[in-house]
Amino acid sequence: MAYRTVNQILKSHPSSDGDGVRIQRVHGFENPHFSPFLMIDELKSLSPDDYIGGFPPHPHRGIETLTYMLSGHFQHKDHLGNTGELRDGGAQWMSAGKGIVHSEMPMMSNEQLHGFQIWINLPASKKMQEPQYHDFQSDVIIEKQLSDNNLIRVIAGDLTIHGETLAGPLQQTGVPLTVADWQADNNEQIQACLNPDFQAMLYVYQGEITVDGLSVQQGQLALLSNGESLAITSHGHCGVLLLAGTPIDEPVVHYGPFVMNSMDEINQAVEDYQNGTFV
Repeated sequence: MAYRTVNQILKSHPSSDGDGVRIQRVHGFENPHFSPFLMIDELKSLSPDDYIGGFPPHPHRGIETLTYMLSGHFQHKDHLGNTGELRDGGAQWMSAGKGIVHSEMPMMSNEQLHGFQIWINLPASKKMQEPQYHDFQSDVIIEKQLSDNNLIRVIAGDLTIHGETLAGPLQQTGVPLTVADWQADNNEQIQACLNPDFQAMLYVYQGEITVDGLSVQQGQLALLSNGESLAITSHGHCGVLLLAGTPIDEPVVHYGPFVMNSMDEINQAVEDYQNGTFV
């Protein structure tokens, strides 16, 4: 059985979005080994000044977003009438499809804010489908306590851990994928089996891990080799996002909130939005 190893390490970098919300970002729009994912934004703050403006109404086309909050709340509103407020440990999924206009407002819980928004590409055949939205509070996220200090949470897709398959609440996405959160204390281990056709990566949001003896530290993202199995060891208290999915072998053209397959399609999205025919 082939174990996955680390092919490349990318560092997150400070950025801002929306109305000045401070984030740590890793993007892979031009990196085929990132697919089907496009970008990971980490929101982490102890000061409301870092995010108080939130993300006022803005459009999207051609992507899905998955938002996951470790601590804090995240309010969603869109032009379809969908509303939702994530609480600690919850997640929300939105497929923009042919077009959606939404706003997002992060809020602290217990004087903390820590969460992630993951952009996921849509294949050309689904970029103009009808938009969709679902949220999942913490109590429906699938958890497995592997030991007193070793917890896996499966948010999307299926993940086989130590021979047991866990199915997350989010199953119907534009491409087959798995998203999970591993939290562990020092010198804990996890062994996972992944679909060998999936590309996979690990984002370390706390502490340090090793994969096949190679260190991956807080704020770094490791792109993994192909294989059926993955073994990770924690060093200190750690938190890791595992993202895996079917790569999309199509051109990626990105302009602001739009991700399409050609510049003509981007221009059409901009024109539709400006003319009021976007949705």
